[in-house]
Amino acid sequence: MRVPSRSPGQQPASPTAPARRRPSATAARRLPSAAPDLVAYRAAVADLLVEVGALADATSTRARQVLIDERLREPALAAVLDATPQGLLGARETLLLEMARYQPNERTSARDLTALVRIYLLSRIDVLWWQDAPVFHTDDQVNGSAELVDLEWLRRRDLLCFRYQEQPATVLGRAARGLRRRLRPDATPHTAGLLFRRARREVVALLNELGREFAAAAPAGTPPLWVTSLVRSTEHQYRLRRLGYAAMLPSGHCLGYSVDVELAWFTRFGARDALAELLLARQEAGDLNVIDEGQAWHLCLAPTARRRLRRAYEAEMGV
Repeated sequence: MRVPSRSPGQQPASPTAPARRRPSATAARRLPSAAPDLVAYRAAVADLLVEVGALADATSTRARQVLIDERLREPALAAVLDATPQGLLGARETLLLEMARYQPNERTSARDLTALVRIYLLSRIDVLWWQDAPVFHTDDQVNGSAELVDLEWLRRRDLLCFRYQEQPATVLGRAARGLRRRLRPDATPHTAGLLFRRARREVVALLNELGREFAAAAPAGTPPLWVTSLVRSTEHQYRLRRLGYAAMLPSGHCLGYSVDVELAWFTRFGARDALAELLLARQEAGDLNVIDEGQAWHLCLAPTARRRLRRAYEAEMGV
């Protein structure tokens, strides 16, 4: 099994409608006539990471910068980066800035500089795919959007094939969560939970499909697929960055097309590899972009799968 690498602008007039990014004429000219080769891009990222890892010590800062400068201009990498709204030069500057600011901590999924580079570069596929999608800038836009559905409403009607938990909203709730973890430390994944229990309909359909496939592939007694993060606002993404998380910008989470699913917790049930293989198969089929971020894996829905999944949601929910 091949494992993937571990992987605000102007406000809209309406307080609840997400803003739609308008590509500039320069960005429009930059887009290639053919879609970039994502298989070659992922392979080039993997090769680059080996070299970044060899220059991991603090004294290699200049050497790392030279390496990034040279390798990002290689055709397989440049084709993807140049087709994103930032372009190749913008992506390069952002990556170098992220590397300069990087501080390891217990919260971030980027355990070292190599992981940071991996997460940033592979997340650019999300941005390439959805660069014209509306952005949820604020928490109010997420909570008020008609494009998102309430997961709790669906859960209570037994219409979800996956699990999640919400972030406690009060001090009492956080204390209760802490007590449950002390009494039963492995009963659930160790995650903060969802700030927004809302998702796009296509994403709900995707997670239901993955949940059913995982239930069929995992050993008996394995808990259902567990979702750790869904849609986020740009406002919340900045909060996560201030707390030390590797929350990249732009992000597929702020468009509603990215999710994070738990992987590490399923090791205790002997089901982690089955889930990993399932997700990688979906990536090979072109349905997903997958980034191994350690405890959880980041998934982004491909635009080519959107229509099918929207039909699947409507059929499953009877709408």
